[in-house]
Amino acid sequence: MPAVQLAVSSGVSRSELLNGRRKGWALAWAASMVCSTVLAAPQLEASTSDPRAFGYQVGDMVSRTVTVDQPDGLTLDETSVPRPGARGNALELRSIERHGSGLSGGRRLEFRLAYQVFLSPPEPRTLEMPSFTLRFKGEPRAQELRIESWPVTVSPLVPVDVASRRGLGELQPDAAPLPLDTRPGRYRLIAYGCAALALLAWLAHVYIGLPWWGRAHRPFTMAWRTLRGLTPASPDAQWREGYQRLHAALNQSMGEVVFEQGVDRFVLARPRFAPLRADLAAFFERSRVEFFGAGGDAAADRAWLIDFCRRCRDAERGSA
Repeated sequence: MPAVQLAVSSGVSRSELLNGRRKGWALAWAASMVCSTVLAAPQLEASTSDPRAFGYQVGDMVSRTVTVDQPDGLTLDETSVPRPGARGNALELRSIERHGSGLSGGRRLEFRLAYQVFLSPPEPRTLEMPSFTLRFKGEPRAQELRIESWPVTVSPLVPVDVASRRGLGELQPDAAPLPLDTRPGRYRLIAYGCAALALLAWLAHVYIGLPWWGRAHRPFTMAWRTLRGLTPASPDAQWREGYQRLHAALNQSMGEVVFEQGVDRFVLARPRFAPLRADLAAFFERSRVEFFGAGGDAAADRAWLIDFCRRCRDAERGSA
């Protein structure tokens, strides 16, 4: 009985000692139940199907599949799922497909993440498909599942150092342009040129040729060509031909035969000859003497005739 005696001697009753033992056993049992509950909590498991880690270039698509075994009692936190659309990254998440609802009930979730390469490095470079953490809510406690990153090696489109042999240098010669059939264009150009030349020829004929021809074939101009080469010593037949050319010029200018009594009507029809009215009358008188009379100063008459013809030519031109 030493224990009882010790308890009595220390001032502690036997009943109090028994109550303390019961409390200790209760605490130990509760702790063991908590440990068993924690150990028995459902655990998340994940597996990944990763792409090859090499052989990519700018613009290529890289896909990664993550499979999560979701136990009962856990619900996926939607805010923890990666969101596509971030800009400015070398490896950009373009889309994410999910199969399975992720609700409580123990099911398998599958995430298919599609990344696109937006980097063209000058030499091979390793990028990281970023890691992310999926959060699950549930009892007895929330859990997190971390998906680790995965390397992706991106190669340049063109190597930096290219062999210096012909055709493989950094600077390439310009590609020759494709030959085009220029015959239709040449034919059109020739047709346009011919039409332009014909139009120019017609304009030259109308504005240059015809006026020049008309001036060169005026009646008194043609008579002047005959008389200007005569001299007082020329044969009488040539001088009579000169008188006839002047008569023909008067008739052609008037459009009818002009006689001495018709001088006034000729001057009225051709006002530019008005200053020469007295000379026209004198011409008819000298012509009558030349063909039907005799006497007179032949040399003076011939010099006057040449001067008269010149003044008639100038009046015909409008410069008299």
